[in-house]
Amino acid sequence: MTTEAVLVIDMVNDFVTGALECERARRIIPPVKTLLDEARAAGVPVIYVSDAHLAPDVEVGLWGEHAMKGTEGAEIIPELPPGPSDFVLEKRTYSAFYDTGLDQLLRSLTIDTLYLTGLHTHMCCRHTAADAFVRGYHLVAVADGCDAFTKKEHKEGLDYLKNVYGATVQSVTDIVAGGKTLAG
Repeated sequence: MTTEAVLVIDMVNDFVTGALECERARRIIPPVKTLLDEARAAGVPVIYVSDAHLAPDVEVGLWGEHAMKGTEGAEIIPELPPGPSDFVLEKRTYSAFYDTGLDQLLRSLTIDTLYLTGLHTHMCCRHTAADAFVRGYHLVAVADGCDAFTKKEHKEGLDYLKNVYGATVQSVTDIVAGGKTLAG
């Protein structure tokens, strides 16, 4: 039996409209919302893992202040609010696994398949996929549910996830085809 979860990576204000705005981020909001609605209806866990940086974090040194813990920039965008049964974890590096408790949470929920959504396909999604892969999780890269600063970076990210980590690349329409839910 496959047990699935949807990861929502870095869909926070600073990446969608703020300090490190990604104009392409807005295009993935409707498909991600559809996937989250379907997942919740099917009882599939939804897990948000988002940057919540502290001043000394290595990424702050590279990218400048963004998604700083406790600021509006680190809040999940209002278009994709967590539901009452969703999980919300903070991260300080590209990977959603590094020092977040994500692996322990997934194992406690007996998850073996992860649907990756969010920002950025070639960075945070990619590093999360690497850590998921080495831990034995099956990966589905949601093609219209993640994106990057450019179309090229997004495509290269998806190709990398597919070719290096064996991720299946699917659209939200394919995942919920014919009214079938994720777990169905």
